[in-house]
Amino acid sequence: MRLDRLITLRFIWPWLRLRRRAAAPRNRLPILMYHSISNSAEPGVKPYYRTVTSPRRFAEQMSWLANAGYRAVTLSEGSEWLHGVSGCSSSKPVVVTFDDGFSDFATAAVPVLREFRFKATMFLPTAFIAKGAARLQFNGRDCLTWDEVRRLQKEGMEFGSHTVSHPKLVKLSWKEVELEVANSKDEIEQQLGCAVPGFAYPYAFPQAHVSFAARFGELLRRSGYETCVTTEIGCEKPGGDKYRIKRLPVNDADDVALLSAKVGGAYDWLAKPQGAAKAVKKILLRR
Repeated sequence: MRLDRLITLRFIWPWLRLRRRAAAPRNRLPILMYHSISNSAEPGVKPYYRTVTSPRRFAEQMSWLANAGYRAVTLSEGSEWLHGVSGCSSSKPVVVTFDDGFSDFATAAVPVLREFRFKATMFLPTAFIAKGAARLQFNGRDCLTWDEVRRLQKEGMEFGSHTVSHPKLVKLSWKEVELEVANSKDEIEQQLGCAVPGFAYPYAFPQAHVSFAARFGELLRRSGYETCVTTEIGCEKPGGDKYRIKRLPVNDADDVALLSAKVGGAYDWLAKPQGAAKAVKKILLRR
């Protein structure tokens, strides 16, 4: 058994459930992070780092959420619920997000979401979203077209920015960072005719680069974004930084046992080892 699963299911999750028998848990919002919903293999990729979820597994995960009383809402609705603003009627909301704009969101994920009357938020790298019928690809996978994005928006799906070209922002000049943030937002707003409230940071969020992270959050605020989701692990809680929102990575290795523990907050412990590993990596790179 992999270490993160072992610690989560054998130690953290039983302790949390025992603790909650005596006290009601505080408000928390689980935000799931998906990428591709397909049967594509990921040879040699360790379970923690996989980004593909099979349609069968995804259906199993959504079914469990529905049966457990969760209702999948958009990131905007979930954020409003978390901060006490009306707009989300569910007492047990969960946010289902997708990065990278892959076309299998429309063909494999949306039919399942539709079955359970769930919503989701997809973050688009706009350079790979085709304006015509001929698809563009990102990382060897077909991406959505703008016609599909508009159709899905009418069905209740929410769309946010994932930059223009999906670069490692921390390695760019600040002017290039500003263009990635602003131009992607402008493109989506022109195509959909509505404001774009959400942004998803591409690649691992550089929390060890404290000054960059703070400056980037301010850039998002000035650019008109209301939220930014990251790869930092955990359930989101009231009072958190809206421009450094935590998520829970989900892939084909997440069976119902692990998914239920993650949604219940038992995976949040991994945030500290994750942050420590990034800090150590930053120090080693300086050397």
